[in-house]
Amino acid sequence: MSSNQIPWNGGLQQEAVDLLREPGHIVVSPTKVGYIIVTSDREGLERKFAVKNRKRNKPGVVLCGSMEQLRELAEMTPEIERFYQTCWDRDILMGCILPWREEAKALLPDGADELATDARGTSCFVIRFGVPGENIARELFEKDRRLVFASSANPSGQGNRGVVAGIGEAIAGEADLVIESDEYVAGIQPDKTVETRYEQGVMVSFVDADGALVPEQHGERSVSPCPVLIRRGIYVDEIVAILSEQFNSWDYRHGQYY
Repeated sequence: MSSNQIPWNGGLQQEAVDLLREPGHIVVSPTKVGYIIVTSDREGLERKFAVKNRKRNKPGVVLCGSMEQLRELAEMTPEIERFYQTCWDRDILMGCILPWREEAKALLPDGADELATDARGTSCFVIRFGVPGENIARELFEKDRRLVFASSANPSGQGNRGVVAGIGEAIAGEADLVIESDEYVAGIQPDKTVETRYEQGVMVSFVDADGALVPEQHGERSVSPCPVLIRRGIYVDEIVAILSEQFNSWDYRHGQYY
């Protein structure tokens, strides 16, 4: 174990909260699908992109520790909110592409918008990503009104297999803190092996090509544009079922990333 690595304490990791309250820090945290790099400002986002060798047109996701936070940050229709709420109630990891609420843009750290949003001004807002990170995101938003952004903790395009040893020497050495909990990650998909477990969550786009919300369907058929599942991952079967229950029109385009 390196000097910057500690085991997850089973609750709120105060060491991570304290670091992320200060400028420029990055923390590695376990999730339901592996490890992520977490940060909270422009300087930290720059460090994250550099250590991952990640293209800057692939922004970090926005971690939401509560439905209240999601509602405050993201523009949604009642149908989209219902979809999220269903996933929240069933403890399903979900990320959706949405526009920011106009008043919420003021919460973005100075200079962070270009690294946390795409060219359309939309972001991926993620819920139920795992207790260790959810606790951190919720604490920072509720106590400090501070946002948390993340990307997978591995070189871009490579997985970490859900083990802290898989994050690679560069990330392990660059991170200010690494929270280890291989047991937590493995416990989410106990019937899977390191080789077969999902390493990402499902992502659904609720915006059109210009970044505007797709229209509400109100039970009508053949509505276009419609929600698009753009990345499969853990809970994909459950999410497909929810989409089919709540939307008469939706599309599947794995790999059609924003």
